[in-house]
Amino acid sequence: MTVPVLNRRLVLEEMQRVPDGAGGFTTAWSVLGTLWASVVAGTGAERAGEFVTLSTVPYRITVRGAPMGAASRPRPDQRLRDGARLFRILAVTEADARAAYLTCFAREEVPS
Repeated sequence: MTVPVLNRRLVLEEMQRVPDGAGGFTTAWSVLGTLWASVVAGTGAERAGEFVTLSTVPYRITVRGAPMGAASRPRPDQRLRDGARLFRILAVTEADARAAYLTCFAREEVPS
């Protein structure tokens, strides 16, 4: 495996359920930390949403390895943020045999 160039600073976020004061909950995203990453886009596609057309692009995002259960290890229920761009994490796996790097399979959805 070639060493990836981690040249993008991404913010790892996790969804939290917050009481809305009326007996229910709303969702909010809390920041867990910052990760340096390599971001590679795949082939895009377009699909119809309920009220808009969504352009979707799969991404392979490589970050430094972290042990299972560590707060710095991305999980599929989290997302990565690059400014206004959001990457929803779909799956995470070790990128190499030593687990020095992790590959996050993510999807960016942008209304068009």
